[in-house]
Amino acid sequence: MIQLNDISIFLTANGRALVDGLSFTLNPGDRTVIIGEEGNGKSTLLKLIADPKLIEGHAEYTGGVSRGKHRIGYLKQELEDDENALPVRGFIGLPDDELWRAEAEAARVGLDPALVHETRPVSTLSGGERVKLRLAKILCSEPDMLLLDEPTNDIDLDTLEWLEGFINGFEGGVLFVSHDETLIENTATAVIHLEHVHHKKVARHTVANVPYREYVDRRSRAFAHQAQVSAFEHAEFKKKEERWREIYEKVDSAQRSLTRQDPSTGRLLKKKMHSVLSQGRRLEKEREELTEAPVSEWQIDLSLPEAALPRRKEILRFDCPGLFAPDGRRLTEGFTLNVNAGEHVALIGKNGVGKTTLLRLVEKELGERKDIRLFYMPQNYFEMLDEWETPVDFLAPTGEKDAVTRARTYLGSVRFTKDEMENPASRLSGGQKAKLFFVKMALEGYNVLLLDEPTRNFSPLSNPVIRNILRGFGGCIIAVSHDRKFIGEVCERVLKLDVNGLAEA
Repeated sequence: MIQLNDISIFLTANGRALVDGLSFTLNPGDRTVIIGEEGNGKSTLLKLIADPKLIEGHAEYTGGVSRGKHRIGYLKQELEDDENALPVRGFIGLPDDELWRAEAEAARVGLDPALVHETRPVSTLSGGERVKLRLAKILCSEPDMLLLDEPTNDIDLDTLEWLEGFINGFEGGVLFVSHDETLIENTATAVIHLEHVHHKKVARHTVANVPYREYVDRRSRAFAHQAQVSAFEHAEFKKKEERWREIYEKVDSAQRSLTRQDPSTGRLLKKKMHSVLSQGRRLEKEREELTEAPVSEWQIDLSLPEAALPRRKEILRFDCPGLFAPDGRRLTEGFTLNVNAGEHVALIGKNGVGKTTLLRLVEKELGERKDIRLFYMPQNYFEMLDEWETPVDFLAPTGEKDAVTRARTYLGSVRFTKDEMENPASRLSGGQKAKLFFVKMALEGYNVLLLDEPTRNFSPLSNPVIRNILRGFGGCIIAVSHDRKFIGEVCERVLKLDVNGLAEA
């Protein structure tokens, strides 16, 4: 087993706690998911368990990690540029007389065994192929514990379903981070929830040895109860405070109107005021002990404005002769994409088939239209966002006082702190950047949304809120997505893109 004893992790730059006093055990057969908002320390925790050297310069820790005699396989979130540039065979890193092992593991994870001999760069593989290749390489070392950091990033629906089976079928322990709720629901038998509360100054965690859905349901009930208790206690306290204020004002008024000719009454009022002030101090202590209203990342107080579009209006009729890769390879045959006002359309398909390419062509097609208000949310946020731009600058580029105030108010509604509002976008987590785009949608009243993987960076607890916001949007949505809950709950039309073109799924 892998055992963590009283682990606390602090950022080297400012000493802020990412994790405070975490203890848990990962046994063979366990499938434990780590959840929490971006920036809460999930990846740092995985790195620490894999090898403390991986967090040097970024974070420091106290406490102990016991790995026993386990062979740990660690799948980091992203490959480095130099790793992506390696030929597939070089990436595997085995001598020629041992490549049979890589072939066997490739077959185990659903790859063509011949792939391990190829000399093309790893970067040319699809997202799903890269994940499987990396897993095959890890499995060559025969690990009995796996640490997986966002293995669902950039993989298609077929690969997501395969990954679920792989995690459930692995005999050793699996500790993983993922934003994909469906995968978590279908695999996780325990949950570690990392949070930052009190304006993100205090690290808090929960370890629950129950399946994810049960944890969420329990948490929802606990939050509802806490909110009810908090509301009742604050209402009762307000009544006490009002009664105290009435008494205070009455005694204060009597003191101010008292004449020097009545010293005995003055002494009584002074004694009375002393008692009233003492009661006021007790009330202040009582205020500190009131049950707080619950705070969580799912508390996103945001809605999109009404999107006025004529009923039955055709938003898009796009005749595409076919999609082509940058190197000129034909990806699909020709097709026509028709979308009407108010429709929510999901574009699905295997990695590399051209979904993002199609969305960009649609943006170009609609970009000059004056009868709609179009917004495009790219998968790579820095296509639209300057890395040195602050969130306030992005939302209020004119700098007008009212616009800046409104931007700050909206950012506060999605739990941005004052520092986060004023720091460059490059310092924001992926989830925060995604929230920034949603705030822009809410502020500016678009009626046609082109969204490329809109939910990929939201936490599993934030995603239901985002889906609810988009489900209620009255305008048109065309979205590329591999998020099965988003597709099922937000989109009434699902179009699949493949080599033959585009068709209803």
